[in-house]
Amino acid sequence: MALELRPPVPLVLWLLVLARLCSEAADGGGWRQAGPGPDVAVEECCTVERRSDLTYAEFVQHYAFLRPVILQGLTDNSRFRALCSRESLLATFGDHVVRLSTANTYSYQKDTLYFFGDNNFTEWASLFQHYSPPPFHLLGTTPAYSFGIAGAGSGVPFHWHGPGFSEVIYGRKHWFLYPPEKTPEFHPNKTTLTWLRDTYPALAPAERPLECTIRAGEVLYFPDRWWHATLNLDTSVFISTFLG
Repeated sequence: MALELRPPVPLVLWLLVLARLCSEAADGGGWRQAGPGPDVAVEECCTVERRSDLTYAEFVQHYAFLRPVILQGLTDNSRFRALCSRESLLATFGDHVVRLSTANTYSYQKDTLYFFGDNNFTEWASLFQHYSPPPFHLLGTTPAYSFGIAGAGSGVPFHWHGPGFSEVIYGRKHWFLYPPEKTPEFHPNKTTLTWLRDTYPALAPAERPLECTIRAGEVLYFPDRWWHATLNLDTSVFISTFLG
C-alpha cells in the first residue's frame, strides 16, 4: 500500500506538533507519552513468540518463511538510541525538511500523520551509520532502512509487502499480523485505531490476528507478504530494515 505524501515541513515543527499532542512526559529520550485513548487496552495481548537466544539456523528453519518472531538482545543499539533522543535529533536535524506521510484518506487528521518512508540515506547517514541491524539475512535480498517518528494513536492500516525487521527505539508500537492466505476484514480508508475500536471486538477468536506490543529495544521480524497493521501506543521512534 503506497503512503500518501504531505507537504514537506521542518523536522523541528513536526516534533513541536508531537509535543503538543502529548500530555504525559516519558521517561526516555525526552519523548512524551499519551496513549491512544482510555478505551484501548492492547498492551498485554501478545500471541507472537519472543526469542532472546535465536540462532541463524533456527531463524531460517522456523521463522524466516513461516511466521513472525520478536527478537531480543541480538544487537546493542544504545549509541543509536542516544542519538535518537528528542534533544539530539533537534540539535542535528532540526532544520532539515521532512515529508509527513499517511496511509489513508484521513490524512487531514493530525493524529494520523507521521514521519516515515524512504529517507534520504546521504542526508541521514550520520545517524544510520550508528545503527546495528539484526544479524539475520535472507539470500538474494538487500537491506534498506526506513526511519520514523510517530505520535500516539497513529499507525498504518493493513497492507503487505516483502519481509523485514522493525525495531522500536523509543515508545511502544502494537502490531496486528495475518498470514498471506488470510485477508483481514478492514476498510482501507479507516485508521488502525478505528479498526481496533469498531471491528476487532466483533472478531471470533479464530478470526483474530497474531498481535503484540513491541517495546524499546525489541525487533519484530515479519515474513514475505504477511498482512500487518500498526498502532503507536506512545510517541514512537523506530527504524525498519526492509529486505528487498
